[in-house]
Amino acid sequence: MCPAQLLRRPHPRPPRPDRRRALAALAAGALLPHAAGAAAPLQVGPGRRFERIADAARAARDGDVVEVDAGEYRGDVAVFSQRRLTLRAVGGRVRLVAAGQAAEDKAIWVLRGGEFEVQGFDFEGCRVDSRNGAGIRFERGRLVARDCGFFANEMGLLTSNDPEAELVVERCEFAHNLRPDGHNHQLYAGTIRTLIARGCWLHHGTVGHLLKSRAASSLVLNNRLTDERGGRSSYELEFPNGGVAVVVGNLIQQSPGTDNPIVVSFGAEGYRPGPQALMLVHNTLVDERGGDSRFLRVAPGAEVELRAVNNLLCGEAQALEAAGPGEYRHNPRVARSAFADAAEYDYHPADARAVPADAVDCGRFRGADLAPTFEYRHPRGLAPLAGAARRPGALQQIAHA
Repeated sequence: MCPAQLLRRPHPRPPRPDRRRALAALAAGALLPHAAGAAAPLQVGPGRRFERIADAARAARDGDVVEVDAGEYRGDVAVFSQRRLTLRAVGGRVRLVAAGQAAEDKAIWVLRGGEFEVQGFDFEGCRVDSRNGAGIRFERGRLVARDCGFFANEMGLLTSNDPEAELVVERCEFAHNLRPDGHNHQLYAGTIRTLIARGCWLHHGTVGHLLKSRAASSLVLNNRLTDERGGRSSYELEFPNGGVAVVVGNLIQQSPGTDNPIVVSFGAEGYRPGPQALMLVHNTLVDERGGDSRFLRVAPGAEVELRAVNNLLCGEAQALEAAGPGEYRHNPRVARSAFADAAEYDYHPADARAVPADAVDCGRFRGADLAPTFEYRHPRGLAPLAGAARRPGALQQIAHA
């Protein structure tokens, strides 16, 4: 599928033309080029012009590139408000450990302003008085985070509620983010314009949700949202105020330890004005809780365009049709033995008989074919499909084939 097409009408007020072109490039997985003739990168690290990221943040001008040498930076918190800025790790990963510090009592990094690209950073251990300490607090503009990790903060990545903001997370990992009273989320998008999550691994929640989005448009494509051994997340995927949600090619697993029986939730906190649609296509949904579990709940209170096609179901949870009126086609249920190694969360088909190549046409939405063109590659990656998606579920390749 082409996410750029789906973004053409994500909100009653469409994005500006320059934003549309940028989002098309992002959806294709390409890094946006830096402007020709830009100044030399600002270098951060031992012996560099800047030894601390915070100093580079204050010195950086619009359009700059900040390169941070691999290594650990403790208590080096920063606020970025440039109109355009690229931040990237060089020579390996950069580990940002809060060590009791937080920018503006919010996060390790606070980003607000224009267009940001962030790549190769791990954000760890942010705690604040409000109990919303995040690896990144994204407040305004557009943020692209690639190949980043968010671990052991109170919130992983948290946005503001700016209705014009746009967030893209690609090949990122979120795990073990929690706060003392629970209600933490690994990735939490507020009432922003657009969220795109691709090729990410979200796991080991505690009370809160793995991914929660209040965005007007949410594209959740080819991710692994698995609570896993010892995980106790609530919903694995939640859209509390509805919106337009396109959920394609994801591995979504509910652990035995969760106290919430619902895997995917839509509209639980009331619908906001605007179109309401949920496209649930080619996902692998695994319930290990049993009892009164449900793969999907769509709350009453709005007319929702609901389509569930070619999803692969495993476990005792109620069928997708329990969510209410909608289009349901070819959502087969399989035993755990259909997977290569369900105990270790390897949901590749064990063989061609376990998951036959009998997928049906999943149709189009907003002019885009909903069939996936990529699949999730562990850990936190994407692999292009060699051809059309022929099997139900998120993973097309047979194990060890």
